[in-house]
Parts: sequence; C-alpha cells; structure tokens
Amino acid sequence: MAVGIAVTSHGGHYNGRITLFVVLSCMMAGMGGVIFGYDIGISGGVTSMDSFLKKFFPEVYKRMKEDTKISNYCKFDSQLLTSFTSSLYIAGLVASFVASWITKKFGRKPTILAGGAAFLIGSALGGAAFNVYMVILGRILLGVGVGFANQAVPLYLSEMAPPRYRGAINNGFQFSIGVGALSANLINFGTEKIKGGWGWRVSLALAAVPASILTLGALFLPETPNSLIQRSKDYGKAELMLQRVRGTNDVQAELDDLVKASSLAKTINDPFKKILQRKYRPQLVMAIAIPFFQQVTGINVIAFYAPVLFRAIGLGVSASLLSAVVTGVVGMASTFISMLIVDKLGRRVLFLVGGIQMLVSQIMVGGILAAELGDHGGVSKVYAFLVLLLICVYVAGFGWSWGPLGWLVPSEIFPLEIRSAGQSITVAVSFIFTFIVAQTFLSMLCHFKSGIFFFFGGWVVLMTAFVYYLLPETKSIPIEQMDRVWKEHWFWKRIVVEELSNPKMETA
Repeated sequence: MAVGIAVTSHGGHYNGRITLFVVLSCMMAGMGGVIFGYDIGISGGVTSMDSFLKKFFPEVYKRMKEDTKISNYCKFDSQLLTSFTSSLYIAGLVASFVASWITKKFGRKPTILAGGAAFLIGSALGGAAFNVYMVILGRILLGVGVGFANQAVPLYLSEMAPPRYRGAINNGFQFSIGVGALSANLINFGTEKIKGGWGWRVSLALAAVPASILTLGALFLPETPNSLIQRSKDYGKAELMLQRVRGTNDVQAELDDLVKASSLAKTINDPFKKILQRKYRPQLVMAIAIPFFQQVTGINVIAFYAPVLFRAIGLGVSASLLSAVVTGVVGMASTFISMLIVDKLGRRVLFLVGGIQMLVSQIMVGGILAAELGDHGGVSKVYAFLVLLLICVYVAGFGWSWGPLGWLVPSEIFPLEIRSAGQSITVAVSFIFTFIVAQTFLSMLCHFKSGIFFFFGGWVVLMTAFVYYLLPETKSIPIEQMDRVWKEHWFWKRIVVEELSNPKMETA
C-alpha cells in the first residue's frame, strides 16, 4: 500500500511546532463545535419552559400541569416533542453525505462556510416561529449546518495539527461543543425568567451569534495542506502553507507523505466502495462502532433532556435549568483536562478510565431513583443533590473520554484516499443513533423508569471492553503513517498484514 510507509529521519515524526497561525485557525474552525453544542443545550432547555410547551406542545403542558395520575417518568412522553429535538439529526445525516462530496471536491473551508450559513438561517426561523412546523423547519436547517460542520471541522483540526499535539487540538472540537452547551444552558436560565413568555425566542435566535462568527470567520480560514494537495497538482502552494502551518521550512518529509497519499487518493473514483475493502476493515469498524458507542453512553439523557430529567425528580424550572448549567460547567472543564493530557496518557487510558467512571455513576443514579422516586411526587433535596452530584461525575467521565475521543480517533485513522468517506460514515452513524436516542428516550424513560440508567450502563460495559481489546493506541502517530498501528495490533494484523505486504495492492 502506498500510504503511510515512509518513515522520516525523525523517528516517524515530522518537524514543526504549534504556531499562532494554527491556533487561530483552529479556534475559528472550532466554532463549528460551538454551534453544535449550543443547539444540543438549547433544545433541552426550551422544551422545559412552560411558555414554549404551552404554545407548541399544549398536550404535554396540560399533562404536566393538570394530570395528577400520570407517572413522573411519563409527563414529557410525546413523539411530536421529541421530533422537535431529533429532526435536526435526520437533516444532519443527509447533509453529511453531501458535505463529504463538497469536502473532497472543494475543500474543508467551503464546507465549514456552508454549514455556518445554513445554521444562521435556521436560527432565524426558530426565533421567529409562530407554529410548530416553522420550529421544526428551523431545526432541519440547523441540522444541515451541523452536518456540514461535523463533517469538515474534525478533519480540518486533525490535518492542521502537528502529530504530537493532534489529540489536544482535535479535542478542542468537543471543548467547543461544551462551550456551546454551557452558553445555551446559561441563556436558558436567564431567558426563562423573561416576563411575557417569549424567552424561548431569545434562546433559539441567539444561535445566530456563533453561526455568524463561524460563517464570517470561514471566509478567512486557510485551507489545509492535505486538501490543497488533494485538489491540485500545484504542490508549491501546499508546501508554502505547510511551512506556515508548521513554523519551519523543513517540511519535506511530511510533504512527501502527503503527496504519496494524494497520488493514491486520486486513483480512487468511489471512496465509499473503496472503504469496504478488507485492508480498510479496521477503519470501517471504528467509523461505525465509535460513534455508535458514543451515542449509547447515555450522554443524550443529560445533553438533550437534563432540565426535563431534573423536573421529573421534582425540581422547579429554574432549579432544573441551573442544574443543567452545573453539568455544563463540569463537562467543559473535564474536556479541557482531556485536551491537556490526551497526548501524554494516550487515547486508550482515557477511554477506559472514563468508561469505568460513567458506569459507576449510572448504576448509583439508577439505584437512587429506583429506591426513592416513585411515580408521583419527588425526591428529597438531599437525594436530588446526590443525583446531581453523580450526574456531574458521569458527565466528567464522558467529558474526558467518549466525548472528545469519539471525534478525535475517527478523524485521525483514515488514509487520505478514504478520509472524506470515512468521516461521512462516522458523522452519519453518529446522527442515526443520536436521532434514535433523541426520538425514543422520553418513551424509554416512561417505560424503563429508573432502569434507563442500567440500560445505558450495560452499553458502557460493552464499549469499554471493545476499547480494551480492539482499539490500538494512536497518540503521536503521524496521520499519514497511521496504517502501522493496525499492522502491530494483535487482532487487526491478521486482517491487514497480508494485503499490506502484497505489492499488487500498491495500485489497487
């Protein structure tokens, strides 16, 4: 295979350092994470506001206020209400495949620009909505924006980052998601107090702020050297960009690897068909398994419906929204910690520690709710505080493991010839299961009750075992030399070594 076999004179590492140019470029691209996080945080908050429910989902409002017989776990069970949340992810799923073609054909920068513009229009529709269909149409446009951003931004960050700092920079995407979610929670907490019942409009419309920054900032973003080489035969321009990005003129080793990867990529007419070949089996498995597991950690229980969940255990609207702010702070702080340590400790350690941490907290939350929260009434303030504390422990575990690493690992393992296709599959799988969880969670909460936490805990056990046995360590490996981790892995080497050692595969 022609990709990833060149070893530089620096022990497999390229020259370069983190430059201000890279930092500023990645910060601007990271706004794609902010719009995603803002949307996740805002949807859960507005669906817990009485004025929003009364206007668009009156049956849920009536059930919550007047029906004294219905279970605490079932008050918010409405397919129309969950459609408000989950419609974004169906739109994002479709958009991600369109974005894959744009990313490969025109580059990472135009994809980010298009995503910001779609999100901007969607936020305007949401803030001005006067019926439920307008609200959902706004959500669909937001989904298009998120689909484009999630396709392009992780690739952009991984390609711009020096290999030994790639984990920290790419984890900035999840950190940006945390910033967006926390901002949304704070805004919801404030707008809920606006008299007149129009605070939800402010919450939805303010999505235009990060979307505007992303759209305008994308106009000034540089294209990645990888994309310049992939789309042109003028390697001089790519070399100049690589020198500027790495802060050194000695970039020949990295440039040679990029040119080799691009030469092979240009022979591939159908990357989605190519990725099905046996030699790409490990990458394909990871592109499907990692985003799937990321969504069945149960994080969406917290991310989408934290205020709803806290209201279910008896807290008021303001207390529920404030609790969501607390979990948002914890999530953002833990992701920042992950940025600092991921390139030192590695991906596997964080995955394993975070998995154990999430499992323990989920079991304890499920146990407390099973013992203390019945179908009616609430729990005592002591137990409500304990549940909030344990959920913070859970969010912290996700924040330094499956949250950022669920985006980092898939974005760094694909060779260039299948990179856009691989990222599309990752984003699509993420959106499919985000949609399924978002659409079914309130119904599952109604039927499973406290058992919902044990359900997701079982998945955490499975995914932690998956990482332990099947995911190799990828820290500090240059992105164009990543194939060697599969050749050295106890399981995957039996699948890929035979094909990688076959000279005929060089031109396949």
